[in-house]
Amino acid sequence: MIRAGVGGWNFEPWRGTFFPDGLSKAKELGYASSKLTAIEVNGTFYSTFKPPTFQKWFSETPDDFVFSLKANRFCVNRRVLAEAGPSIERFIGSGVTEMKQKLGPILWQFMHTKKFDPADFEAFLALLPKAADSVKLRHVVEPRHESFKTAEFIALARKYDVAIVYADAKKFPSIPDATSDFVYARLQDTQEDVPTGYTPAQLKKWVEAAKAWEAGGLPKGMEPVGKAAAKKKRDVFMFFISGAKVRNPAAAMEFLKLAGK
Repeated sequence: MIRAGVGGWNFEPWRGTFFPDGLSKAKELGYASSKLTAIEVNGTFYSTFKPPTFQKWFSETPDDFVFSLKANRFCVNRRVLAEAGPSIERFIGSGVTEMKQKLGPILWQFMHTKKFDPADFEAFLALLPKAADSVKLRHVVEPRHESFKTAEFIALARKYDVAIVYADAKKFPSIPDATSDFVYARLQDTQEDVPTGYTPAQLKKWVEAAKAWEAGGLPKGMEPVGKAAAKKKRDVFMFFISGAKVRNPAAAMEFLKLAGK
């Protein structure tokens, strides 16, 4: 399974470029979810939402749609990650399981200044629950410091069955290694002067990369940081994030078209 989407759905410049003229804000999620197959929610990083909000998102989207939720900042923006347990429990207990089968990976994003401390990071990974309220939880971490580009980190992620973000970004490390049953890419280099954000040739390359990950391999031209992963089919999430945000919906839709999705 390959999915593609964007970050959020409330963005003023999308009105008239992605959203049809005159579409009410209340219908934007429904429209976005009819054109994309996943959305990464950034708001959960900054605020705590309640169960009725997650229930509303669930009810407004197609049966096969998926949300990725960015975990609250209080879980990750801390000196000692091993002490994040209570914050993680509060986030998971805030109502995220109301999303049921539409709950995709939970993204744990770290500050670009956070360096890799093997013992502390393993303690954090051990805190991530595998399920809650009978809903399976999938986790993906996004380290943004070069010190994480090490085989030891790859091995830790595999040990705890946690995926690692592949970042297409000039200022963050790119780690292509598969460490769970899914791969999660954040493509952050869309260009405003390109109608589809990435050029057709670039999007074709990303489709080929997604299919390689889905088949259990590694995209052409990418070198693993750790040991080679076991070859097995994986789900793939491709999010067009940041960059020229106004172009991201077009990029995701063109990607899905090229991928035959």
